Amino acid sequence: MTEITLYQVDAFTDTVFGGNPAAVCPLESWLPEATMQIIAAENNLSETAFFVRKGDGYHLRWFTPAIEVVLCGHATLASAYVIAQHVDPGVEKIVFDSASGPLTVTRAGDVFTLDFPSEPPASFEDGGQVAAALGFTPQEVMKAPKIDGGKIMAVLSDEAEVRAADPDLAKVAALPGDGLIITAPGDSVDFVSRYFAPHAGIPEDPVTGSAHVVLTPYWAARLGKQKMEARQISARLGKLTVEDSGERTLMSGKVAPYLEGRIRV
Repeated sequence: MTEITLYQVDAFTDTVFGGNPAAVCPLESWLPEATMQIIAAENNLSETAFFVRKGDGYHLRWFTPAIEVVLCGHATLASAYVIAQHVDPGVEKIVFDSASGPLTVTRAGDVFTLDFPSEPPASFEDGGQVAAALGFTPQEVMKAPKIDGGKIMAVLSDEAEVRAADPDLAKVAALPGDGLIITAPGDSVDFVSRYFAPHAGIPEDPVTGSAHVVLTPYWAARLGKQKMEARQISARLGKLTVEDSGERTLMSGKVAPYLEGRIRV
């Protein structure tokens, strides 16, 4: 039997029970993939992250309750927090090797900034599937080209419409891409969003870093702004500062620790 330390933290928030909860498991060496997947299923959070030291950095992987994914923002933020707090206290720059290439996280006090590859979306002809899933026709349907088959994004008229949306999750799961982002201009911030990923075992993700690498270049071009305040208006609410840096997207936020324990596998 192996004992593993597990940390659970709330990412992109400064308040426990806000943001997006992620489990983080530091490892000395990799567990079998099936074991990591069943741990993620047992945790039943949108993501469980595992990392192993690799040279001066760390190799990082992410699992939903159902699948391994190639990019995750909030669990990367959570992993950086665990390293800075428990593994290498006081570190201000962490480099992760991941399925999406090198990901750098920098720390300034209690604010962590993720440096991720951008995924600008393009217009997408979906044959009316998004409108059928939403129950109304969005202003525009777009799709990002790369990550996990491409996230589909529906642009809505205003924040109220994003808040009120109640999509048919079976129809969302059938969309030809990696879930559905809905977004609109914000009432008190630059833009708001929600993200649904039932195909990955996540009916609605509370705060999604990988969605913001799609959202940020879109809103930067539309609003003519490089740095923006964003809110993912799930029930838990996520707070991000994002910056369009050409081929990269910077996402900054805070972390609230919730739980520390040991698991036995």
